[in-house]
Amino acid sequence: MSRIEQLSIFDGAIADAAAQAAERREPILLPVQVYADDRGWSIMNQFRGVLAPEGQINFSTQYPGIIKAWHRHRRQTDFWMCVRGHMKIGVYREEGDRQWLGVVGEMRPTILIIPPLLWHGSATVGPEPACLLYYVTRAYDAADPDEERRPYDAVPGFPWGVLHR
Repeated sequence: MSRIEQLSIFDGAIADAAAQAAERREPILLPVQVYADDRGWSIMNQFRGVLAPEGQINFSTQYPGIIKAWHRHRRQTDFWMCVRGHMKIGVYREEGDRQWLGVVGEMRPTILIIPPLLWHGSATVGPEPACLLYYVTRAYDAADPDEERRPYDAVPGFPWGVLHR
């Protein structure tokens, strides 16, 4: 079993983070700027610099206790932002047997960039649903889906449950 690494944090523009993730073939976390005042808060312009006509923006809700893993894409890059609740994110690269883990969500607003060929998935953390807003660089094609799937336990020893420390 490989050692599980923390996700790398990138401080800079999303396009530069995406280029670095692709070059290194590793996931990267990009902190999100939250704008807050006495009226509330907002997160704006998150995918600016990487949006392209062939891409697609999606929204998904994941119920408590659910693990959605593992899958990967041959051609597309994913940009994940958990906007409600929290998710434990797992990423696995077969080459070099490398694993990454991180928790993202309302209290840790970030964009996770997942380049092609990395297995990835998520588990809801806590008793509330988690909501994921995500951009993919290629729109879904039912005739030729860019997705390969494995069961959630396909990466031996990956800790989808709570790590009691």
